[in-house]
Amino acid sequence: MEKTVTYLEMTHRGELRPGRVVPSLGLRREAGLSALVRSVQARVGEAYGWRSSMRSDQEWQEVAQAHPHRQYWLLERDGETAGIAALEPQPGGDVEIRTFGLLPEYVGRGLGGHALTLALRQAWATEPLEAETVRRVWLHTNSNDHPSALLNYQRRGLRVYRVEGEG
Repeated sequence: MEKTVTYLEMTHRGELRPGRVVPSLGLRREAGLSALVRSVQARVGEAYGWRSSMRSDQEWQEVAQAHPHRQYWLLERDGETAGIAALEPQPGGDVEIRTFGLLPEYVGRGLGGHALTLALRQAWATEPLEAETVRRVWLHTNSNDHPSALLNYQRRGLRVYRVEGEG
């Protein structure tokens, strides 16, 4: 079955349209090879068929070596892990949101808009590679992801710049 991949970007931090604030929701940086990151990413991605949800220990090691600048941020609500965001600074001032999602038990509880706001703010605050400032934050989603994902991205100010079909 063919899926649609949609690429979105934000080219100025002032384009961010924050979601409704959830005071008890925050971000905490976590080491990429930690068991917690691996577990959360697997649980978030399992329902959507993310390849990263099925990585072996060896594959996690390979990703860490190939992407040494990738940062993992856990979304926490009242001290409990609620989701994950992975950010990767790239040459030229781009920052890609490689992973973003909530754990199944937190989906549908009104957290997504603020969780994405936090991830986008952190992306804009990330130290850029080979540039003085972050010039663009981007991500991609696909038609297998949560049905509200694309709308949430657009409501936060990300704009579609490419759509592709994958078979």
